[in-house]
Amino acid sequence: MKNYLDELNEAQKAPVLHKDGPLMVIAGAGSGKTRVLTYRIAHLMDQGVDAFNILALTFTNKAAREMKKRIADIVGGTETKNLWMGTFHSVFAKLLRYDGDRLGFPSNFTIYDTQDSQRLISAIIKEMGLDKDVYKYKQVQNRISSYKNSLITVKAYHQNPELMEADAMAKRPRMGDIYQNYVDRCFKAGAMDFDDLLLRTNELLTRFPDVLAKYQDRFRYILVDEYQDTNHSQYLIVKALADRFQNICVVGDDAQSIYSFRGANIDNILNFQRDYDDVGMYRLEQNYRSTKNIVNAANSIIAKNKNQLEKVVWTDNDDGGVIKIHRSPTDAEEGRYVAGSIWDHQMNEQLSNGEFAVLYRTNSQSRSIEDALRKRDIPYRIYGGLSFYQRKEIKDVLSYLRLIINPKDEEALKRVINFPARGIGQTTMERLTLAANHYDRSIFEVIENLDKINLKINSGTQRKLEDFTNMIKSFQIMNENTDAFTLAEHVAKKSGLLLEFKKDGTPEGIGKMENIEELLNGIKDFVEGQKELADATGGLSEFLEDVALATDLDKDTGDDDRVALMTIHLAKGLEFPYVYIVGMEEDLFPSAMSMNTRSELEEERRLFYVALTRAEKQAYLTYTQNRYRWGKLIDAEPSRFLEEIDEQYIENLTPIDKAGYRYKPMIDADIFGEVDKSHLRQNKPVRGTPPKVGKPNADQLRKLRKLKPELATPRGNTNTVDPSLREGSTVNHTRFGRGKVLKMEGVGNDKKAEIQFDKGDIKKLLLRFAKLEVIS
Repeated sequence: MKNYLDELNEAQKAPVLHKDGPLMVIAGAGSGKTRVLTYRIAHLMDQGVDAFNILALTFTNKAAREMKKRIADIVGGTETKNLWMGTFHSVFAKLLRYDGDRLGFPSNFTIYDTQDSQRLISAIIKEMGLDKDVYKYKQVQNRISSYKNSLITVKAYHQNPELMEADAMAKRPRMGDIYQNYVDRCFKAGAMDFDDLLLRTNELLTRFPDVLAKYQDRFRYILVDEYQDTNHSQYLIVKALADRFQNICVVGDDAQSIYSFRGANIDNILNFQRDYDDVGMYRLEQNYRSTKNIVNAANSIIAKNKNQLEKVVWTDNDDGGVIKIHRSPTDAEEGRYVAGSIWDHQMNEQLSNGEFAVLYRTNSQSRSIEDALRKRDIPYRIYGGLSFYQRKEIKDVLSYLRLIINPKDEEALKRVINFPARGIGQTTMERLTLAANHYDRSIFEVIENLDKINLKINSGTQRKLEDFTNMIKSFQIMNENTDAFTLAEHVAKKSGLLLEFKKDGTPEGIGKMENIEELLNGIKDFVEGQKELADATGGLSEFLEDVALATDLDKDTGDDDRVALMTIHLAKGLEFPYVYIVGMEEDLFPSAMSMNTRSELEEERRLFYVALTRAEKQAYLTYTQNRYRWGKLIDAEPSRFLEEIDEQYIENLTPIDKAGYRYKPMIDADIFGEVDKSHLRQNKPVRGTPPKVGKPNADQLRKLRKLKPELATPRGNTNTVDPSLREGSTVNHTRFGRGKVLKMEGVGNDKKAEIQFDKGDIKKLLLRFAKLEVIS
């Protein structure tokens, strides 16, 4: 046994050694909370606690896999395979596979993702004859999701007059009926959505005391990571399971609670000591990730929040560079600055792409960053964009595979029954759907019994429907004795999907074929990986569950050497040597949607704290004077958060005045001359009508140019030409990069330079507008 405890500092060691009873670990950013969780589990196993009796709930499945590997390295053997460890959704999906039949669900139930849920809700709205502009399917889906996370079932909804009145006031009086229909259709299809995985677990543990007792006895030690981000439904599950032995360890940081929009309740961590007696309180305050300047700057920001648990984060790391703040005229310029700064760091310090991250408040901000990185040939990856598993061709293959496991899955069936085209039209599908609803059966079951139902479907179409169901049944037979990869490869060919995209012949079609090939490669890797697990088979149902519960950050792209672009919410739990936080402007960050109450503003400030503490060595904060939003160029105001950082930890790379983060005027004050105050001194009344001042005419402009040429051109759009610039000079351009001056010509405002840039382009630039920096 390795002496693993020596690898912990005293603050980390204390909660690891605390064996029985409730305990809370308040872990500051970068303080090693994952290490504490990992070593606590390892220590429990070392002290004789059976791995089967430990439940660990983590933020991502990827984190769970990494923790399991580390625990195995410490304790040795294969016992770690017996731990129940993963996200709330993955762990309780597993529990429902075992005992969901008590609620009437099959063990092979389908897990609907957001897209599946929205498609079903859209279909229900159409079938009910409701106005889709009033009952917008995405809004309806979000509302149903919030109901479930607050444990408002259909029955509870109809018993709550306030909820029904609110929906009626919003001109959506049929909301309860849609909710009822949605729940019924999911049940009939043998499907649960993500929210059901928690709601149905609560239902199971509440309605069946024997099931609760079984899992209370099994999970004698419970550990919960990121406890500040748990919602009410998750809180109740943990409270129920821990009630018997009360050996519960929660780890979190109230300063990093940023998910209230998903129902997370910060009170869960703030009130933990009220829920349990004799709680052991531990604080991890030493930051191992970031420099002193970053840690102290982050502390100065979060100190502005009133509602928080007491702690002082500190570090023994070097001071490091101060946080650098940069102002750009527009969002396009902001993107070019970020890309140029990354390029400079790479060239000067030989850094890889993977050491950089660009964080933003909303996904729409990525466009200008992407454009700038592409022009610099800097590879990047966007997290949180369209997931690989959400691409149409991938969803098509997965829908076939889902039907094999659960033929009642109506969303999967509707997606592929006529793709590739089989001559099964929309009218036929509408008749099948009506029959399924009338007989309270799945569409697949209706097709199987067409000879007993008069649906006015001609014999040719009936034969095509029969061929389809026979094909799915043949896949089901094959699934009984083959692994997921062999079956998926057979399905892709036999269904006609590969042939369909091959016939396409376009680059898009080829790209779709390559994506399907990549899916098959992923399934192969999954099957190989499952061979290492004691209770795994590598079967199709295991793969589908893994895909359904995977988050964007769980996926391994195989190419980590890319600049990471993501929203701050997605960056939670990650770290990078160099971090750029862009769009530091009022109404963007903090968001205009999150400044109505102090609690909302405090969450925005916590979000900024999370963003800043992702940085290990250097953090950049950027903002613009103007930004395109909703297709219009608007004036932007620097974020209040910039003013909240202690000045000793920042450097402004662009000039500002002492009144705050306001930019200097772009014209010189001396063009206006001195103010004539003689009339004030003499106290003489001013008589007459002042002359009107309008736009100068052409004759006035000519006179103006003769008197003072520089006044005839707006100063804000021109640059002073560096007198050291000459032929042969090496220069840097904010957009085109590094280059060499080949030739100069012209005089005055018409002076031009012909420059060959390192990327091979030769451009002729008008020097009064060109943004050039002379390097040598």
